[in-house]
Amino acid sequence: MDESTAAPAAFYRADAWSADDSLGMLMKRVMQSIALQADRRLVGHGLTHVQWVPLMKLKTGQCCTVASLARDLQTDAGAMTRALDRLEAKGLVVRVRSATDRRVVNLALTEEGDRLASLVLPVLAEVFNEHLDGFSHAEWQTLLDLLRRMARNADAMRGAEGAGDAADAA
Repeated sequence: MDESTAAPAAFYRADAWSADDSLGMLMKRVMQSIALQADRRLVGHGLTHVQWVPLMKLKTGQCCTVASLARDLQTDAGAMTRALDRLEAKGLVVRVRSATDRRVVNLALTEEGDRLASLVLPVLAEVFNEHLDGFSHAEWQTLLDLLRRMARNADAMRGAEGAGDAADAA
């Protein structure tokens, strides 16, 4: 039986639940710590988590429109608009309507936005490395491999849900 046809894992059971071993709780705890530590290092540059994450995503080319940024950050359009309003007021981003599709709003970093965005990745590298203290290179690679596998499982479930939605609509 290959990985794609294997039965779902049965590691967790409701009658033996332990918050200390909860995958969700542990991942959330680590993510909250990463965000907090990055915020502490970037606050001196006037950046909060809500501000430095979009700057980083624009800088690295992960997103270039309001819609793609909202989707990637899993936030609603209103919250994204408010965050972008603050970034625009600080002179860090500009919004430009697409010349080919007026519904599309492209985003670009200003010179100052690009400068501040350049500070984010070194801070994240430092914070990630501190969270990986005591890991060997092999353990780090194993952790990345396992998380990528979980991400593929998540993508597959999301795809299956979308296929079900499409079948329901038919």
